[in-house]
Amino acid sequence: MIMTIIENGLESLHWDMCIDPLMKQNVRILSETCLEQLFGLDDQLTTPELMIKACTFYTGHLVKTCFGTWKEMTMPHINVEDTLAEKMEKAIIYCDSKLKKFSFHQWYSYTKNQKAKFQGAILRIQKIFQDHRQRNFIAKWRDIVRIRNKIREEELISKHESELKNWKKRLKMKSSEEFASLEPSFSEAVFKSKSMEFDISQLPENAVLQIFSYLGLRDVIICGQVNHSWMVMIQITKLWNAINFSTVKNTVTDKYVVSTLQKWRLNVLCLNFRGCLLRPKTLKYVSHCRNLQELNVSDCSTLTDEAMRHISEGCHGVLYLNLSNTSITNKTMRLLPKHFHNLQNLSLAYCRKFTDKGLQYLNLGNGCHKLIYLDLSGCTQISVQGFRNIANSCSKVMHLTINDMPTLTDNCVKALVEKCQSITSVVFIGSPHISDCAFKALSTCDLRKIRFEGNKRITDACFKFIDKNYPNINHIYMVDCKGLTDGSLKSLSPLKQLTVLNLANCVRIGDVGLRQFLDGPSSIRIRELNLSNCMQLGDASIVKLSERCRNLNYLSLRNCEQLTDQGIEYIVNIFSLVSLDLSGTVISNEGLIMLSRHKKLKELSLSECYKITDLGIQAFCKNSVLLEHLDVSYCLQLSDDIIKTIAIYCVSLTSLSIAGCPQITDLAIEMLSAKCRYLHILDISGCIRLTDQILDDLKVGCKQLRILKMQYCRHISMEAAHKMSSVVQHQEYSCSDPPSWFGYDGGGNPLNVQYTKPFKGVPEVTVKESEYSSTEEEV
Repeated sequence: MIMTIIENGLESLHWDMCIDPLMKQNVRILSETCLEQLFGLDDQLTTPELMIKACTFYTGHLVKTCFGTWKEMTMPHINVEDTLAEKMEKAIIYCDSKLKKFSFHQWYSYTKNQKAKFQGAILRIQKIFQDHRQRNFIAKWRDIVRIRNKIREEELISKHESELKNWKKRLKMKSSEEFASLEPSFSEAVFKSKSMEFDISQLPENAVLQIFSYLGLRDVIICGQVNHSWMVMIQITKLWNAINFSTVKNTVTDKYVVSTLQKWRLNVLCLNFRGCLLRPKTLKYVSHCRNLQELNVSDCSTLTDEAMRHISEGCHGVLYLNLSNTSITNKTMRLLPKHFHNLQNLSLAYCRKFTDKGLQYLNLGNGCHKLIYLDLSGCTQISVQGFRNIANSCSKVMHLTINDMPTLTDNCVKALVEKCQSITSVVFIGSPHISDCAFKALSTCDLRKIRFEGNKRITDACFKFIDKNYPNINHIYMVDCKGLTDGSLKSLSPLKQLTVLNLANCVRIGDVGLRQFLDGPSSIRIRELNLSNCMQLGDASIVKLSERCRNLNYLSLRNCEQLTDQGIEYIVNIFSLVSLDLSGTVISNEGLIMLSRHKKLKELSLSECYKITDLGIQAFCKNSVLLEHLDVSYCLQLSDDIIKTIAIYCVSLTSLSIAGCPQITDLAIEMLSAKCRYLHILDISGCIRLTDQILDDLKVGCKQLRILKMQYCRHISMEAAHKMSSVVQHQEYSCSDPPSWFGYDGGGNPLNVQYTKPFKGVPEVTVKESEYSSTEEEV
């Protein structure tokens, strides 16, 4: 039977297979009626399918019951105790394995943690060892550097002292023949070896031209009087392509101008007569320069319409014409479109004798449609109709400058913009009636540069959609616009091309607005940032500034009184910075010592920083060998020691202002003259202890000095100042006592009370333009 089940499966299993056939009972097949009675089925529910399911279920249940009973009867009985023992043994084995596994996991975790701690301890020990080693290395390096710096300082000081001695010897010899045989300028303090003789005329023509191109007309004429070879050199035709008579306007004669123009009329391309008082007949000779391209006759009070007629008839190729501050009328305006067909730059600033009709003449003939630059500053006689005439005549103008014009209104700008759609830069300084409406009207132009100054009607609304209206703007000057707040800076932050931002005197701007501006993309490209007199700015803005403005070159934080030494520490991290203005701040010596770590600054202004002393300036100058401009004016605590440090370390200095420093003496200027040979600008106003001796020192040492200011120098005589005026180009002088707002009296004693008004009735002499030597008068 088992074989049958194995071979055929359980389907062949019947319930009576295990019963002896002799013992089987005869079972008759039940009818449907019997089944219905047996199972209680309803006639309506009895279907063949249900009957088959019922029989199959019943047969299966009977098979399972019989097979289970047979299995119990045939299989031997199992001992319960043995089974329990076997199970218990398996349970013990399983429990032991679980315990071992748990113990192993605990041990593994423990060893892993211990190994990690061991590795961490090793790393910490290595780090401590490396830190200790680095500290020792840095300490030894600092000691070596300190020793080297000390040696360097000693060498520089000893060299300075020796150079100063030689300098004093040279001063004693300046009137003797031995001094005359030395080098004319004190370019090297110690110059013992004899210089090699070299004839400059042997150089190639291009090299000679390059050298003489840096000289003015006066110097070129003087060079031509040296000898014959030098006279030949200045006859190079390219050297006379540009002639600037404005540098000798006080001494040049009509005869010389006429002879020069006649001689070089075919070579002259550029002429500058700015401020020259020449006869109208002399100016007519400009018409002989047929190839002239640039002409500047600004501030020439003798220029007439008749002279301009001759010039326009002879010089048709002029591209640049400057007629500012002259007495031209509508007659000259009629000549411009008739003869100057290629005119691109025109300046009519402060020319008040032409009218709107004169501007209408610009549209005659070929017109001035090639005009790119137009300056109408100070032309208050121009009305709205005049600007319409400009729009019709100069539709391609790109650069527009209208300064000092209080009559300029929004309607004027609208009339101009109607046809001048190519404007890229506008300058409106001194136009108080311009408002946001004019700014909105300019939205039709692709502005790149805007400049407003002294306007109270411009508000944050003009910058509201600046990123959409002026996406390519890169220069924004909004100086002294009191209506601008932090909201303007927030509107400027999306500008991607902005490189220059000047918001000086916008007193309502604070830290919140500046930080919002720095969060935008414009902070990455910004090169110049002027926030002078924004007194609400503090150290919080400087932290953000040092993080975002990595390309910043020029930064002005003048009179930002909330800026402290902590903010200066973050400015040091702006490595691209070359110019910094911290005048009027509360910076102290600690801030200057931190700022000395920058080492790349070329310009620094510390005017009216009353907390700084000689110690801070000396520490800064020792590490700032690239410094070219230094302003420490009105720092009353400074003495001669800073000048000594400047003379030793900052030999490349070109501009120095020590105005309002009453402790400066002649010894300081003597050291400055002996070492700073490249000095061009010097302001010693209010240095009351200086005498005439410093002028002799400056004449010998600072041969390149061009601008000298010595107001309120009571011990410098008028005769000495008059002699010095022939050496420099611009000089300011007065021998009166310093005004009270300098903070000290005529003896250098500090004042307890600060006054805002200067003294009245004190004579003052100012020499604005230098008087030249007799050599130039021969011109």
